[in-house]
Amino acid sequence: MFAQPLGGIYGPWAVAIIIGIVGAAHQSWSANIFSTTGDMFPKSAVATITGIGAMAGGVGSFLINKGSGMLFDHAAQMGEAFKFAGFTGKPAGYMIIFCVCAVAYLIGWSVMKALVPKYKPVVVE
Repeated sequence: MFAQPLGGIYGPWAVAIIIGIVGAAHQSWSANIFSTTGDMFPKSAVATITGIGAMAGGVGSFLINKGSGMLFDHAAQMGEAFKFAGFTGKPAGYMIIFCVCAVAYLIGWSVMKALVPKYKPVVVE
């Protein structure tokens, strides 16, 4: 969320560093998600659960990319009339996407906590 505003102040290297840190955090999130399925489900179900999660991630990626493209097209057509958080036009569209990405992990963690309030292995008898 801070990449775009700080890029205007400190230049493109600040943006590259912030996005690099965010990419590293994303990979740690992914590693924890994959280990969570191995910890919670029996060995015979881990591959299936991981596949379902990967499919959901692929569908989510398609939807966010499609929505981003539509947003950027709309922002470009609106020009100066499209405003968000101090940005106008296409930069406002990018700021919206950065904000969505900033809260996506909090939403994912909240959904995971709501669905699985206590982590314990599934025992098959």
